[in-house]
Amino acid sequence: MTQPTTGRYEFDADARLAQTVEHGPRYAPLTLAEVSPEGQEQVDAIRAAFSIPESRPFPDVSLITLRHPGMFKGQMVLGIELAAKGTIPARDRELAVLRLALLARAPFEWCEHVDIGKAFGVTLEEIERVIDGSEAPGWTPHESAVLRGVEELLADHCIADATWDVLAQTYDEKQMLEYPMLIGSYLMTALQQNSLKIQPKGGFDYR
Repeated sequence: MTQPTTGRYEFDADARLAQTVEHGPRYAPLTLAEVSPEGQEQVDAIRAAFSIPESRPFPDVSLITLRHPGMFKGQMVLGIELAAKGTIPARDRELAVLRLALLARAPFEWCEHVDIGKAFGVTLEEIERVIDGSEAPGWTPHESAVLRGVEELLADHCIADATWDVLAQTYDEKQMLEYPMLIGSYLMTALQQNSLKIQPKGGFDYR
């Protein structure tokens, strides 16, 4: 068994930014006029699922991945099911994604979910505590297990029995089935965004 990183994960943030952001993105975003009809269907579906008004610009990251509309559709079907329709509370989801983004050293995902997390009730103090991991003092047993599950899945590709049992005290069957898929989905997204060198709104100031 590979031991999970349950505390502060030390790495060179500047070097990671140079690797995953510098001279990016590797593909330019499409304009909405350049999006294919198949892609436009997905644009409309996302706006509807997340109540995004027509007046709000469509994200550059989506306009890059819309270069492959079939793949984008698959990503969005899963994303909408896990986020817009997901059974896991949004605050729990954002705590998990923040820990994942940190361990994946994913600048774009981290910056995006700092903002999204705040919108769903994650405080600045809790964001700092996410950086210190599941063993940081101040978490409830459930919150600690939400973070610990991320740490275990990334390290060993399996949730340990003890963590599973704590989560199962609060989550129902659907949520337990959803949880590892949620983590896997956001890890997949981090791999793509890191490799495409998607530009974050800020740096990687996790310290």
